[in-house]
Order: sequence, then structure tokens, then C-alpha cells
Amino acid sequence: MAFDGITIASITKELNQNLTGGRIYKIAQPESDELLLKIKNNGSQYRLLLSADASLPLVYLTNKNKQSPMTAPGFCMLLRKHLQNARILDITQPGLERIIRIRLEHLNEMGDLCQKTLVIEIMGKHSNLIFCNEDTIIDSIKHISGIVSSVREVLPGREYFIPQTQDKQNPLAFIGGTGISVCYGEPAYGIHLTKQDFVNRLTSMPMPLYKALYCAYTGLSPVMAQEICFRAGLDGDIPGSAQDAEALEKLYEVFLSLLKQITAGDFAPNIIYDKKTPIEFAALPLTLYADKEAVPFDSISEVLEHYYEEKNVLTRIRQKSADLRKIVQTALERNIKKYDIQRKQMQDTEKREKYRIYGELLNTYGYNVEPGAKSMEALNYYTNEMITIPLDDTLSPSENAKKYFDKYGKLKRTFEALSELTIEVKDEIEHLESIAAALDIALQEEDLVQIKEELIESGYIRRKGGNKKARITSKPFHYISSDGFHIYVGKNNYQNDELTFKTATGNDWWFHAKGMPGSHVIVKTEGKELPDRTFEEAARLAAYYSKGREQEKVEIDYLQKKNVKKPNGAKPGFVVYYTNFSMAIDSDISGLEQIK
Repeated sequence: MAFDGITIASITKELNQNLTGGRIYKIAQPESDELLLKIKNNGSQYRLLLSADASLPLVYLTNKNKQSPMTAPGFCMLLRKHLQNARILDITQPGLERIIRIRLEHLNEMGDLCQKTLVIEIMGKHSNLIFCNEDTIIDSIKHISGIVSSVREVLPGREYFIPQTQDKQNPLAFIGGTGISVCYGEPAYGIHLTKQDFVNRLTSMPMPLYKALYCAYTGLSPVMAQEICFRAGLDGDIPGSAQDAEALEKLYEVFLSLLKQITAGDFAPNIIYDKKTPIEFAALPLTLYADKEAVPFDSISEVLEHYYEEKNVLTRIRQKSADLRKIVQTALERNIKKYDIQRKQMQDTEKREKYRIYGELLNTYGYNVEPGAKSMEALNYYTNEMITIPLDDTLSPSENAKKYFDKYGKLKRTFEALSELTIEVKDEIEHLESIAAALDIALQEEDLVQIKEELIESGYIRRKGGNKKARITSKPFHYISSDGFHIYVGKNNYQNDELTFKTATGNDWWFHAKGMPGSHVIVKTEGKELPDRTFEEAARLAAYYSKGREQEKVEIDYLQKKNVKKPNGAKPGFVVYYTNFSMAIDSDISGLEQIK
């Protein structure tokens, strides 16, 4: 979800409600392109984070503090000079632009009241924090010269203006151009657009309808444009020119309704989850994700903080585990290739019995073969059928028999060797796949430490300089079932062994996805009988923490721990069992409580 104009509108409303009339008592610049303002208002203290980071620009209220550098950067010192103890007069958004203006009142060196404006532009790589006196730039957190941008210079002393947004129109002009002061604080450029303007613009653009929407009007992200089409019951991938008049009229009504909802400040911040993974956020309900879980929040600031924290965790852990993933993937590909070659060789050895029979029949009936014969027909006394045996016409029957016995002996030795090797390689493939699955569910750096240790002990990584074994702090996932039973889920093979053979007692229940890599799941019974709901919840956990989590249903084996065995010399996480129950279940664990 883009940080679009609708999200900015929701943030603007929230900041107005909490910060207008408040005073700035502390200004910090934790990062080169980030400010943290501490504000007192109505007996409460607020922290406002403003980030102009090119990859992740953000604006939200937070309870978390950040460490500041020992020496404040120049932009921070300038703001402290002008805005220390400044009062916030209002916070506005021009139209549906991705811009927030904070108007401030402060005393200058002479003790006179002055007004300044802090402008936050959330525009991807062009994001910036700009400090202005009326329409003149005093300074900015990023300096943009004419060499960098031919559209607008952002330098001290230059005029401040909003750059033209690629011929996009302000959608608020459809509702009279007045806006709502609590959200925007100013007219929408005094223009009034009509339904016919809407239809003409969308039908003239040779592109999918949803794309035409966000290309024609400011403040809309692709996801919100798809949402508008979905609410109107239209296929957003079909161009506007291919839609009938009734469909476009319906789209206009939905569009107008959405704009009125925005100007009224009727927001419903939420995050969309797909099996506990955040995939979208929005300031308004996203009905096109009806099949996913929508979690509501009290404020858009909470949404942004939660969403990007969770996304950052997943992104960071992916980056941290990239080297381990490469090692595992390379070893896996090598072993799969080796296994395929061995399987083909095994297929070739299937001829060995045929050669043995040829040799035996030649020894039995070879006296009938005339010199120079290229084949011999004989009765196969194993099947009571006549077969034809190819012969080398330069060899005697006994020499042909010896040749076939030699082939049989070679293939038999190959079969016996490959029988062991293919089992070893298959076990290694399963072991590497289990490590790959563990990397997929790792959420913290300490989870990776234990996985790396397993790769070292398995010989895939060399321990550097005789270093000691790493200190392990990672713990299994811990859940509480709806009926109050403790459920533990291993994050890797070492934890799986620990849970199964040390944590669990004989009558505890053990769960695992059938025939695929996955976590061992243990339910502690404490001597009680488990209700059906707990069985199902534990099975869902086993499905979720397995390679099959994206499948609609996963088959789960479950049995009491006392029936789970570990063969001597088996790899970490490998167990066997011979009596079990099974159930097919989905991997939705959204209703389960996790103990952190």
C-alpha cells in the first residue's frame, strides 16, 4: 500500500486532534533524514516522527524514543533556534496531496510573535522536510539543486511551491472545492469538476480503469483505485472506454461517496493480514480483501508503526539469512542433482536379473547352440516362457554365459552400493529442506544462530578460527490453546529434538505435517484429556509452521509422544513412528494466543 493522499488525510486529522495548540519542547534528528518532535498539549506528551527517507518516508505519532547523535546536525540546530517552545497553530493538507503543513507561532530574538511553516512532503525518493517563512524556504533536511531537479530547487532563499503532479486533478474538486477545515484547512483550488469531467477523463485514457483512476487524480494509490472499482462491481483491468455508461456512473457514485467519507474524516485504520503476514494497510476498509483478516486499529499512527515494524522484521531477517539461504540452496541443488543421477543408475541396474537368467540358460542349454549363432531360443524355467537370448557370434556359449554373469555381477554391486547411497542422499535432501523451512519461519537474529550452528555441525559451513560453539538464546514458539493448554512449536531441528525428547513427556501429544518439512508441535496435557478444539489448534500450528502452509489443507499426523522414536545416528529433527492418527486441516492460526 502506497503512503497515499488518503493516508495523509487520516494522519492530518489525527495530528490536528492531538497536537493543535500544543508546544514543541524538544527537537531531535536521530537520522540524517528524520526528525523526532516532542510536543506537550492538554496535559499530555506526544512524539511525532517525521521521516523523509527515500525508501520509507513516514509520519506518525509514536511512544518510542530514538537515540540522537552527540552533536546535532545543522538542520536540527536551526529548528531548535526558531521553534523551541513554538506553538502549533494548525496542521493542514493541500487537497489530497501527499503533503502536510504544520503552521507554527514563536517568538523571535526581539520578542515579537512570528509564524513559520514546517512542510512534510511524502513523495517517495523526492520526500523532504522543508522549513519555510511564508513562501520562502529557510532550509530543508535535503538540499535539491537545479542540477538534481529541473522542476524545483529546494535551497535556502528559494520560493516554496508544490510541484505539478503530472497533469493530475484534485479529486476534492468534485465536491465543490471547499474541503473540510479539520482535514485540509483550505479550498481545493476553487475548481469544480462534474460527473461528465470524470467520465470523459477516464474514457480518454488507454489503460486499465484502475490505473486511469490513480493516474488522473491525486491522492489515490493503485490499491485504493482497485478498491473503488471493486466497490462499484467493475473489472478494473478493463479500460474505461470499454465500460458502458451505467458502469461509469456507478463508479462515479462510489468515487464521490469515498471522497465525502474522507472529507468528513470518517476513517477506519486497519491492517490486512494473510496468515499473520501483513500485506496491506489502509485508512479505509479494503473490501477487495474480504477473504483476508482485517485487523482494526484506533489510529492511523498505530497502523503505520505496527505495519512497518512487522514488515521491517521480515525484511531484515530475510537480509540477515540471505547467506545461509544461499548455502542451503546450493547444497540442496547439488544433492538433488546427485539423487537424480543415482536414480537413473538404479533404473539401469534393473536389467541385472535378466543377465543372470541369460547366463544360467546358456549354461543349461548352450550345448545346442551352433557355432556362429547370433541368438538362442530357450525355455525360461522361472516363467515357463520362451525367450530369445542375444549372442556374440565370436564367442562360445560358455563364454557368452560368463559375459552375462560378469554384467550381472557388476550391476548387482552397483545396485547394492546405490541402495545405500540413494538413502543417504535422500536423507540429506530432507535434512536440507527442513533447514530451509526453519529459515522461512525464523523471525529474529537469534533464531538464525541456531540454524547456522546446525549447518556448521553438518559440515556445510566451516567454523572460523576455532571459535567456540555459539551461545543459543532462541526459544520455541509458545502458544496457549483456547482451552488453556500449553503448545510449543520448534523453530528448527535442534529445537524439534529438544521439544520431542526432553520437554514432552510420554502422554503429551505430538503433531507434524505428513511427508513434508515442518516443526514438531507438542501439546502439554498435564495428565488431562485434550478436547477436540485443542487437537485442531495444534494441528493448525503444525500446518502453519510447515512447507505446506500455503495449501488449502495440510494432512497432519498426531500421536502421543511415547510412540515417537529417534533412530540411532539420525540427523537432527528426524524421527520415526508407526501408529498415528491423521487429520486434514487449514493453516489459519489467527485466533491463537502467542506467549512472547
